[in-house]
Amino acid sequence: MTIPRVFVTRIIPEAGLALVRDFCDADVWQGELPPPRDVLLARVKHVDGLLSLLTDRVDAELMEVAGPQLKVISNYAVGFDNIAVAEATRRGIPVGNTPGVLTDTTADFAFALLMAAARRVAEGDRFTRAGRWQTWGPMLLLGQDITGATLGIVGFGRIGKELARRAQGFRMRILYYDPVCQDDPEASRLGAQCVDFDTLLRESDFVSLHVPLTPTTRHLINAEALGKMKRTAILINTARGPVVDHAALYAALRDGVIGAAALDVTEPEPIPPDSPLLALENVLIVPHIASASVATRGKMARMAADNLIAGLRGERLPNCVNLEAYG
Repeated sequence: MTIPRVFVTRIIPEAGLALVRDFCDADVWQGELPPPRDVLLARVKHVDGLLSLLTDRVDAELMEVAGPQLKVISNYAVGFDNIAVAEATRRGIPVGNTPGVLTDTTADFAFALLMAAARRVAEGDRFTRAGRWQTWGPMLLLGQDITGATLGIVGFGRIGKELARRAQGFRMRILYYDPVCQDDPEASRLGAQCVDFDTLLRESDFVSLHVPLTPTTRHLINAEALGKMKRTAILINTARGPVVDHAALYAALRDGVIGAAALDVTEPEPIPPDSPLLALENVLIVPHIASASVATRGKMARMAADNLIAGLRGERLPNCVNLEAYG
């Protein structure tokens, strides 16, 4: 049997990478940054499989360059908006992803961002490191209470529901809005109330985003939406950067339209060093690390490897986003 050739666009945890290396002739990109476009196109020529990341644009051009022997594309991510799925389907190439594995980890991190922004943790750390802490003061770095506050969840899928479950422990009032499905039978068990988008924005102390990036959700949080929120409200985004209009967010934070924001994702990524958002004290920005736990990233690596190897064997992918590719 000929050993299949694959290109892996970044070093992933050994839990999955070892499986790939054992089964394949694996060409693994060693750089910390994604392979440049010209390098990516050169390295995919004549491969049988591709293990990609969200940072890699897998489009018709790439599939054409790879050649007709390309059997599978395995994305090391839950999302797959970096892949031209319709084109892959047309070519009969199954596309795999890693769903479900990062639900709890991302929900944990969304709540961590909520708490950190509410209690101004990052600001306090910077304040201390700058040598500005002179004494205890009754007005120093006052934040917002979490217990008993109203949490608005935009997108009530797996992660949104898990966030609601965590909020129950803080006796929060939980509202949710979902652009796809308005009523969810699990909501009552989670103490969550379905409301329209405007009501959620108007009544929430915290607004947490958990929607996929689609034409409908792009810039869902714009100047109009921000203007409907409380002046003390805090926005949390662990979904996709373009769900928020960053120019509008900057203006809202600068002008006191809302109280603060905590972002795990930005538009673009990475956020440019000269972004005006980085000059504001009332925004917390981290480098897309919501799923960055040792256990979760290891599980993602194994799932991505399993998808890749199944495709190379001609078997159905354990997690396939385009079953139509099988005809």
